[in-house]
Amino acid sequence: MTFSDALTVLRAKAPFVPELVMVLGSGLGALADGPEAKGGLSIPFTDLPGFPAPTVVGHGGKLVFCEFEGRKVALQAGRFHFYEGHPMPLVVAPMRLYGRLGVRAVLLTNAAGALNPGFGVGDLMALTDHINLFGTNPLIGPNVEPGPRFPDMTAIYDPAFRQQLLACARQLGQTLREGVYLGLTGPSYETPAEIRAFRTMGADAVGMSTVPEAIVARHEGMRVAGISCLCNMAAGILPQALTHQEVLEAGAAAAGRFESLIRAFVRDLPH
Repeated sequence: MTFSDALTVLRAKAPFVPELVMVLGSGLGALADGPEAKGGLSIPFTDLPGFPAPTVVGHGGKLVFCEFEGRKVALQAGRFHFYEGHPMPLVVAPMRLYGRLGVRAVLLTNAAGALNPGFGVGDLMALTDHINLFGTNPLIGPNVEPGPRFPDMTAIYDPAFRQQLLACARQLGQTLREGVYLGLTGPSYETPAEIRAFRTMGADAVGMSTVPEAIVARHEGMRVAGISCLCNMAAGILPQALTHQEVLEAGAAAAGRFESLIRAFVRDLPH
């Protein structure tokens, strides 16, 4: 099966073109099982030709079209990770599908480790920029028209969206951090020496997703917002080992604040 097959199926199944697609990362997938989602249309990844089922705990593996805070949205529960052995074109295939479907905005969320010692476990961080250390770029190969061969990434995370997120956080009485996300392949967590190096590079958080998706979303002409849930302090900052269970627990603990922020952001989206 080819990408065009998946696009044909999605176009046939999608009840509308979403105003916004929200990608829900590790431990943040509860929205895809909430009341709005239950009243919407759920499409398992496996219904789309060439899309496998996710293998990571906390990633539901479905796309839900629903009315959310009065807006038509799609909730992507889970994602494909490079560390699972998926080729990069599959990792970013959802972004290509959304672009071809006519989606104009995407909100990427993830669980990340905090490098900035001023941040804490459970904090939410709006992405201001990223550092790509995946060792590759999802745009390598023949250019996918009509995107430009050399797309500008100066403001990859839309500044107006970020200001909107900050305003929503203030209205809710929340603290929303801002910072640079550094993307790595994983699946091993970083060493303390690597974390020290990344801090000197200007990174505030580190994770194993988001960067390829953001690059392709911009190539498709979509506006991008990004939020990290800081689910642990990165290696060497605290004297303890890192586990995925810790990530899930911290994500669950922050879920209420995360959901409130997302709801406010969607309500305030310009028509």
